[in-house]
Amino acid sequence: MYLNADHLTQDILKAINGQYSAIACYTELAAKAPNEEERTQIHEIRKDEINHYQEFCQIYIGITGTKPIPQITESCPVSYKDGLQFAFKDEQNTVDFYLDIAGKAPDPYIKEKFKRAAADEQNHAVWFLYFYTKLCNGR
Repeated sequence: MYLNADHLTQDILKAINGQYSAIACYTELAAKAPNEEERTQIHEIRKDEINHYQEFCQIYIGITGTKPIPQITESCPVSYKDGLQFAFKDEQNTVDFYLDIAGKAPDPYIKEKFKRAAADEQNHAVWFLYFYTKLCNGR
């Protein structure tokens, strides 16, 4: 459990920045996708990230009374292949981070939103791994 609201708001702000960065990166990644199937799926993933971003911002506002000022915390790799690998690893790490927040959050609504987001992030990781594997195998 979070001992004070400051730690919770810091983690939520980190999650907001992560989503904000992912939204920007996945815009670039979709533009580099080699086919319509991958481009469409990356756009779907990006839509999920926008939804999480909006939900996390509302939670942050509810706790602090102020709007967060999001920042891009990681730049997107230049190549499609590196971008897929980066996205896969980032999504996997994010699953653990969100489950940690859900486990420590005192509010059931916050717990549920972060558990749901963690499940989405795991699904995204599988898609990025699939695209990365296809690319590495020359398919």
